[in-house]
Amino acid sequence: MADQSKAKQERVAPLATPTDLSADATRDISGALNAILADTFALYLKTKNFHWHVSGPHFRDYHLMLDEQGDQLFAMTDPIAERIRKVGGRTLRSIGHIARLQRVLDNDADYVDPLDMLAELRDDNKELAARLREAHNVCDEHRDIATASLIEVWIDETERRTWFLYEASRRGDSTGH
Repeated sequence: MADQSKAKQERVAPLATPTDLSADATRDISGALNAILADTFALYLKTKNFHWHVSGPHFRDYHLMLDEQGDQLFAMTDPIAERIRKVGGRTLRSIGHIARLQRVLDNDADYVDPLDMLAELRDDNKELAARLREAHNVCDEHRDIATASLIEVWIDETERRTWFLYEASRRGDSTGH
């Protein structure tokens, strides 16, 4: 009888994902990941904004690089949200929710110089890497190895974006150095 009652409770409990993590772990990890998810959406949109509006002599290279980086950021969003759900948390629900949590600043300027675009995105990606490390620390604290493992991949991807943006924006001399 007790098993039937428990089974019925699980069927009607809204979004109560079973997990062996404590309630504190679910809260802390979900909170850290939701902030990362908001930042990732904000950085994705900023990257696409700059992709759509870049101009100048390096248009093609910048346009293609920003498109690739936007795709990579968007590809992070579903795994982040699914991980939040797997640990028993609830994910972002709207653009407004993203706006309340995001730490990446929007750029609504009519025109941004291409090198300023790259510098802004480089700094945003560098900050995202730091925040991912903070989230990794939360996972380590709660022994959430699976989330920590995913974050390690996202840190590597974010550092690669930072590196590419840095190198693409360097002003070399006439010899390319």
